[in-house]
Amino acid sequence: MSGSSTPKSLPSSGQRALHDIKHPLSCSPGAEEEAAAGNGADVFDTPSPDLPNTEPCSIGEKDLSLPNGTPADTSSPASSSSLLNRLQLDDDMDGETRDLFVTVDDPKKHVCTMETYITYRVSTKTTRTEFDLPEYSVRRRYQDFDWLRNKLEETQPTHLIPPLPEKFVVKGVVDRFSEEFVETRRKALDKFLKRIADHPVLSFNEHFNIFLTAKDLNSHKKQGITLLSKMGESVRYVTSGYKLRSRPVEFAAVAEYLDTFALKLGTIDRIAQRIIKEQVEYLVELREYGPIYSTWSGLEGELSEPLEGVSACIGNCSTALEEQTEDMTEDFLPVLREYILYSESMKNVLKKRDQVQAEYEAKLEAAALKREERTLVPTDVEKCQDKVECFNADLKADMERWQNNKRQDFRQLLVGMADKNIQYYEKCLTSWESIIPLLQEKTEPK
Repeated sequence: MSGSSTPKSLPSSGQRALHDIKHPLSCSPGAEEEAAAGNGADVFDTPSPDLPNTEPCSIGEKDLSLPNGTPADTSSPASSSSLLNRLQLDDDMDGETRDLFVTVDDPKKHVCTMETYITYRVSTKTTRTEFDLPEYSVRRRYQDFDWLRNKLEETQPTHLIPPLPEKFVVKGVVDRFSEEFVETRRKALDKFLKRIADHPVLSFNEHFNIFLTAKDLNSHKKQGITLLSKMGESVRYVTSGYKLRSRPVEFAAVAEYLDTFALKLGTIDRIAQRIIKEQVEYLVELREYGPIYSTWSGLEGELSEPLEGVSACIGNCSTALEEQTEDMTEDFLPVLREYILYSESMKNVLKKRDQVQAEYEAKLEAAALKREERTLVPTDVEKCQDKVECFNADLKADMERWQNNKRQDFRQLLVGMADKNIQYYEKCLTSWESIIPLLQEKTEPK
């Protein structure tokens, strides 16, 4: 993606007088343009959810710490080879220059005394120097994927973490050990890891490396909760008495878009499920309907062959309908549900961004209220400002990446849906057309 291909470092705020620091939301558009013209800085004016022309900051160049004082592990890889890998991943999303390939396959059922569960084989091929070997193969269960996602949220709070498929299913409605359910979950877990592997920051996370390579993941999972995991609680405590003035226009537009987007997808999902249910019921009727013509043919003479033809035609249509229903269940619905969960993940990141901004606003106003002789901005206020800037830059880059993935995924989904419907109707049309000569031949007078 062009918008995130070149990492851009944030300008150093330096030591400035308190009255020179303006609130990030207090400037009018005209004032921002004048300030940008005077300082040579770029001003983002992208209220659209697509957020074009955005560039991530080089977080590693800032002294970032979380509200509880713990350094945030949000930096990109520092090595030149890692930076090259990041640029290559951004410039080529088709995989020609990728150096990390991950697949999830070979699900196996394990029956133990206390529980029954499914494990999946996670295979990794890489040329990265961060890995000791070029290939790895480990087995992981769903709770291991959940552990990975939680760790990514803890250690990369400024980034959008891909969602996992829902863990819980309604007993008696969905058999979580059925071949269809396991395969659907396998595809979702495979996509989850591929999205992380394609990310220029998340793919270098140490916990992702451990997940892909460790034979015994339990030893790492037992290390307990890190200090970094307390970020949310700390921020909520600091900002509990402070009300955020307002989101920047671009992030407010994204939040509004996500609400509408999730609502539309949820409606499509519910209607699609009703359609599938009706198709399944219709399929049952067709399977009872066709054989009646076959049994009837035994009672007839000249109509025997045409009746057998009609029975076979209905059977062919039943098979085509079954294939179409399976395609909707296994290919169409999972994409809808993934992006519904994705929108929730995006909303959570926006809330974290708001918490960091609220902390900055609170500290800035507290410093302004201290009528002391000193005129320099306190260091902790500058660090908060840096965190807000870096959070904004990371989130913009991830939203642009998300929008690109969304466009690609839904184009592919809709093209596939159109193709499957065309195939369904073509099969039914061909089947019915094939028996017309047979019926016409039997209606010829002797």
